[in-house]
Amino acid sequence: MSIEYIYPEFEVIRHPERCIGCRICEQQCANGVHSFDPKSGKMLADESKCVNCHRCVALCPVRALKIVKSDHTFRPNSNWPDSIIRQVYRQAGTGGVLLSSMGNPEPYPIYWDKLLINASQVTNPSIDPLREPMETRTFLGRKTPVIRRDSEGRLLPQKSPRLELSTPILFSAMSYGSISYNAHASLAAAAKELGICYNTGEGGLHKDFYVYGPNTIVQVASGRFGVHKEYLNAGAAVEIKIGQGAKPGIGGHLPGAKIVEDVSRTRMIPEGSDAISPAPHHDIYSIEDLHQLVFSLKEATGYTKPIIVKVAAVHNIAAIASGIARSGADIIAIDGFRGGTGAAPTRIRDTIGIPIELALAAVDQRLREEGIRGDVSIIAGGSIRSSADMVKAIALGADAVYIGTAALLALGCHLCRSCHAGRCNWGIATQRPDLVKRLDPETGRQRLVNLVQAWTLEIKEIMGGMGINSIEALRGNRLMLRGVGLTSRELSILGVKHAGE
Repeated sequence: MSIEYIYPEFEVIRHPERCIGCRICEQQCANGVHSFDPKSGKMLADESKCVNCHRCVALCPVRALKIVKSDHTFRPNSNWPDSIIRQVYRQAGTGGVLLSSMGNPEPYPIYWDKLLINASQVTNPSIDPLREPMETRTFLGRKTPVIRRDSEGRLLPQKSPRLELSTPILFSAMSYGSISYNAHASLAAAAKELGICYNTGEGGLHKDFYVYGPNTIVQVASGRFGVHKEYLNAGAAVEIKIGQGAKPGIGGHLPGAKIVEDVSRTRMIPEGSDAISPAPHHDIYSIEDLHQLVFSLKEATGYTKPIIVKVAAVHNIAAIASGIARSGADIIAIDGFRGGTGAAPTRIRDTIGIPIELALAAVDQRLREEGIRGDVSIIAGGSIRSSADMVKAIALGADAVYIGTAALLALGCHLCRSCHAGRCNWGIATQRPDLVKRLDPETGRQRLVNLVQAWTLEIKEIMGGMGINSIEALRGNRLMLRGVGLTSRELSILGVKHAGE
């Protein structure tokens, strides 16, 4: 059986009494769903191509369209749900690995939604953020363990390289190639205006964006795409990417169709060739090897930039983080299994890794027990969806958070999970010039600024209600969290008490 015989997942509902045959839907759909039949004078739809991106619905001038989930089903079977049957048919027809985009959509527990935040009442009064100062500035990097003075009693400066953020948010790694030039321009400009940082991902840094260096984290991944001395020194920090939440244990893959001229030049690979990064770094097989790379990068950048090591949240993450902290890295970035991606094997995205909430709590606790928590800062990522998630992450031990999918949603993403196809109708995950221009960088910048400013205001309100006036006082303060509907083992790993205790 071939894929053509599977009933489409989505149906295009067109109201004939509203449709005026303007053909805007046909012009706007990069997937070729809509077409005009000159014989009947009507618009037609090939629903097998629809990814439910909402572009046609959003731009229809007479609201004649809507996309609905098909109610056609296979015979009900709890062991063989509709999605699994479709995937078997697809692989039987192609012989290929299933690819997916964005984060894990499976119904695993979302621990953010089972954690509640405490609030001040009588004995510990709340703080009004409109009338009293609230400190959201965050410094990422190694903390100075002891204060030293000279013979005159003056403090001796001994600050390690660090990042200063106006608010504990960073835009997570999304490479030029996986997302468009205009999307990168939006992220870079917004980071500069907000006083935070964005991450280049593993695709190098386009020459136009070197001006945003003080707000840029440059990434060194296993493929070393676009990595050279000028690139390393262009950013405010260097991130060694060992793994990411959507695909722990494997490398990256950017299809050749996305390696257009500018992407080719930036990544330093031939135009049109697949960019396949290996699963491991071929120079890292131990903590000692990681130590060597960390200090090689510090040497290359004159010991002026903090070094981040990014890893996926996996089952022994606490021990891994302990080793990273001892390797000389300044910051550890942990990416949970719900983290987004431009393309990943479906089975890996949906079944490998652990939630960021459990990983973060385990790492913070382990580093505290070993007395090395001050040696590194922690960035948490992997489906931070709101300011409340962010506050909970910091209370569990994070110094700051990475946001990726939320940032793309602010740019107009409709989470249709077809980024790997390169036909993003919103101009984000594509390199097609006609599609890229649909995302206006100035509009994108403003929407990202609005999102982060809104979250920062909410963070201040939440902290004020907790009676806390700084991010530093919130960090690792698990007494301000309570769990609901969690097992005793889950509560123990998270290090929080049950609601009512």
